[in-house]
Amino acid sequence: MISVFGSTNLDQIGTVSRLPKPGETVAGGTFSMAAGGKGANQALAARRAGAEVRHVSAVGNDAFADLATGLLRAGGVDLSDLRQAEAATGIAMIFVDAAGENVIAILPGANGTIGPDDAERGLAALAEGDIVLVQQEVPQAATRRALEIARQRGARSVLNTAPYLEDTAALAPMADIVIANETEFSLLSGRPIDELDAAMADWVKQTGRIIVVTLGPDGARAATPDGAIAVPAHKVDPVDTVGAGDTFCGYLAAALDAGLDLEAAMRRAAVAGSLACLKPGAQPAIPMKTEVGAILGS
Repeated sequence: MISVFGSTNLDQIGTVSRLPKPGETVAGGTFSMAAGGKGANQALAARRAGAEVRHVSAVGNDAFADLATGLLRAGGVDLSDLRQAEAATGIAMIFVDAAGENVIAILPGANGTIGPDDAERGLAALAEGDIVLVQQEVPQAATRRALEIARQRGARSVLNTAPYLEDTAALAPMADIVIANETEFSLLSGRPIDELDAAMADWVKQTGRIIVVTLGPDGARAATPDGAIAVPAHKVDPVDTVGAGDTFCGYLAAALDAGLDLEAAMRRAAVAGSLACLKPGAQPAIPMKTEVGAILGS
């Protein structure tokens, strides 16, 4: 079982020819809305990868709540620990350019009401050997408590360091596995990106944890107390990179939950993350297990 503790948003997505500079207005093209939020995205990815998934989160008391949870419900994610808050549902405002790159602003809404008591309630049934997957789009006190509960119950914890926050470096060693992109890991380690391999090895020596760094079209690397791992990405022409990192995280957790070793789990997650770049939006673009299996031959 995977328990995903984190955010639920409704993404509002506008396409533009290029991303505007500060103070600049750029004419746009299409507008759409899609279910999102890093927690919800990762929950759906893990579910589409074949895992049993519980999503612990909060939505608002507005019309956006059903839109934000529709794909989770349709996909069979357990939402029995989804709380309705006296607040607006979280919103992500996203601009995507012609090359598929994006900028995102998060308005937390109900996600900002999530606290340590939500972790206590939502993770009450956590069992030894389960996986807890967390991100950083809800208050850090709640995320910290979720990691503490995972450790107390003998569950394996996975922290995605997005979005990177001031206290991420202090929080990260509480997780068994940390997933970061190369920019986030540079902030985490205090080292430049061109020292990636050495910095990863040093971070593992200092913490005794596992670090996985996603590299977009260059795949992903990991450093563990037992050595280093590198896996390639599946080559694609990206349409939209929104949600690719969340897809990687959810698929990695699902593969580990299914008993795969870290290298095999990373290979599966890297292919899934690449396939998520072929469609616009976050949750609508998450591939199904059969699509990933067709690429991997399994």
